Amino acid sequence: MTKTIMLSARSGSIPDELLVVAKSEGISVEKLRERLATGRIIVLRNTKRDLIRIVGVGEGLSTKVNVNVGTSSSVVDIEMEKEKVRIAVKYGADSIMDLSIGGDIRRIRRIIMMEANDLPVGTVPTYQAYIEGVKRYGISIPEDFFVKIVEEHLKDGVDFMTIHAAITRDLAKKVLKSERIEKIVSRGGSLLAAWMLETDNENPFYKNWDYLLELFAEYDAVISLGDSLRPGALPDALDYFHIAELMNNARLVQVAREKGVQVMVEGPGHMPLDKIKVDIKLMKSLTNGAPYYVLGPLVTDIAAGYDHIAMAIGAAIAAAEGADFLCYLTPAEHLSLPTPEQVKEGLIAAKIAAHAGDIVKFGDKALKLDIEMSRSRAKLNWDKMLKLALDPEKAKSIHYQFGKKTPSCDMCGSLCAFLVLSRYEN
Repeated sequence: MTKTIMLSARSGSIPDELLVVAKSEGISVEKLRERLATGRIIVLRNTKRDLIRIVGVGEGLSTKVNVNVGTSSSVVDIEMEKEKVRIAVKYGADSIMDLSIGGDIRRIRRIIMMEANDLPVGTVPTYQAYIEGVKRYGISIPEDFFVKIVEEHLKDGVDFMTIHAAITRDLAKKVLKSERIEKIVSRGGSLLAAWMLETDNENPFYKNWDYLLELFAEYDAVISLGDSLRPGALPDALDYFHIAELMNNARLVQVAREKGVQVMVEGPGHMPLDKIKVDIKLMKSLTNGAPYYVLGPLVTDIAAGYDHIAMAIGAAIAAAEGADFLCYLTPAEHLSLPTPEQVKEGLIAAKIAAHAGDIVKFGDKALKLDIEMSRSRAKLNWDKMLKLALDPEKAKSIHYQFGKKTPSCDMCGSLCAFLVLSRYEN
């Protein structure tokens, strides 16, 4: 077995990547080494890819945000996807996932990886395996073809991959006969379920888990354990199928750690506000603190057109309760492939949620910019305020939308609290 970064940490060594994370996060290297050794933090990486930004995810680290891009089966516009990547880089995404299912998937993946510059890039190899496999073999795709596509992505330098290993054939059969409102909402999970039901074979990723671990160890890349049975409707949250898959994922996490392979677990999904804390605590308990990568959660099912807001509400709570990695959602979720502007809106909403969660997790350490912004507001220092905004361009355009008439803004004008009381200050 290749000596991975996790095994190096376990042996007492300090991998160079941890020095970078320690400096950027303000945490002692020894704490990071111990957390990496036990699988409570991960570093998104692939030894085949050079010049990648070092991004740590997990216990005691700032909450990270991922942006999904990629073509659909009906809209294939590579220039638009490149623009989305540029927006993700400009506005502070920590990673990018290519979810392309239309056009030349290989070429698009490699273009997106180049456009991402030094950001870590993730993929979902199930998509390519199913699409190409059906074209070549029909629905009876050989199980080793799924694994072959994973290896192709690793060779390309993909840093982390969603692997839907925990949805077994038995769970797939049971969920489709259940009273669940939305049986399976995961695209990758549904494709694997269809393959298992058609061929009556076990999930190829579950069946070949040990071999997959050997592959990921060779490239020292990260497995993101997919949540095929995540709730897609509020009443489905924390039901039998959601928990059963989480328990399978917990077992897979343990095996991966024994082999020294970095792994994180993906989470919901749609979930009422009061169940988010329960979900986070349960997941962390079952996996002994594995990094948690959540899609939302969306806290209402009726926010179509505003799902980035529903996401931000749930994501802020999730981050505050211990989620480590947020997957953004855009206003186009459930409606359409997003435009570049919608990608920006989704990313900014997710970054607000991540920061709000970090204020709870880290207190004064995370509050520095907020305090600086508040002091600038008290002094009506607009240059500083606009500079500190997550989207300075939008903040500036709104501030000047009626012209500039007073030292304050146009909400209060001359009756601004800071202007009224400024004459009485020392």
